[in-house]
Amino acid sequence: MKTIFSNIGILSLMAVGAAAAQTVNSSANEHTLIVTASNTASNQLMIYYTNGALLKQIPTEGQGGVSGNAGGIAQNHDRLAVVNFGSANVSVFGKDFEHAGLRFETAVPAIANPVSVAFGKDHLYILTTTHVESHRIDRHGVNATADGAAALLIGDGSAAQVGTLQGQLIFSEKSNAIETVDLDSRGAIAGTATMVANIPANVNAPFGLATRGNDAYVTIAHANEISLVRNDAVVTVTGSGTQQAPCWVTLDGAFLFSANSPSQSVSRYAAYGEKIIQDAAVVTTFNGNPTDITYRAGLAAVVDGDGTVSHVSVFDVDSSGNFTLKGLASINNAATNGIAIVRLDESIDY
Repeated sequence: MKTIFSNIGILSLMAVGAAAAQTVNSSANEHTLIVTASNTASNQLMIYYTNGALLKQIPTEGQGGVSGNAGGIAQNHDRLAVVNFGSANVSVFGKDFEHAGLRFETAVPAIANPVSVAFGKDHLYILTTTHVESHRIDRHGVNATADGAAALLIGDGSAAQVGTLQGQLIFSEKSNAIETVDLDSRGAIAGTATMVANIPANVNAPFGLATRGNDAYVTIAHANEISLVRNDAVVTVTGSGTQQAPCWVTLDGAFLFSANSPSQSVSRYAAYGEKIIQDAAVVTTFNGNPTDITYRAGLAAVVDGDGTVSHVSVFDVDSSGNFTLKGLASINNAATNGIAIVRLDESIDY
């Protein structure tokens, strides 16, 4: 399937929302929203229905400016976090089940400029350009003071994404580093960062990652590879075939999807055991370069940019992993960053 943007034009956020709002299927979109961030000087959380209609914008009360990252937005059952690179903090929003929306709670200061966030059971984890840090979550919300931190092994500003494993965090730096750090019994960072073992000799620019249990699927973008990391070591490496530079990945069930930025495409893989098998080199294409991807419960969403504008594409995903375009928003800003599929019904288990 080819996703065509040439006839869409460059629309303002409000124009997209107003035009598409006329066709909102309220029953289909009642509990599911697509969220991204403007990543501008006055950063905005932008909330869309699954058909691409703009529902609302909420100021993050911080400054954007992040690039070359993934996981700039993360969520758990109760909250959503957004990085504010320019103001060196992370905005936390509460999920408002009663009013089907999100409300600003607080801005959590970070040690340095944040690039990626992830939630654990009782913690928010922040990856910055120099450190990774943990912030406890209690009945009052996310604590502003970190209860643990570790310096990155490279720390040159190339940090890309953080994810959670069993008793650990895993994170990537594009300067050829995949690292883990242990968590204590509370979930706080304990100890120092350690380089993952068995990284292939041809490793070049680890970018995005997706985690499940004790497994992490990490892209090696410039080597055109995806690796499986387990127990602090690379155990499997799979090439991306005809698609160049798999940058960002998302995982749900048996399917692993990679957004291949220079190829302007998404590929589908089967991921099980120690296997990563490319099932389809191309399941959809774009006119811009994908900058992040997410997938859950039969929906996928992708952010891409063509140097002038950004697009948010929403897809239905069938049982075979095929994409069908469901909604599209065109944003008059090339820097849009991060993507999340938010379910607002309380019965959903994150």
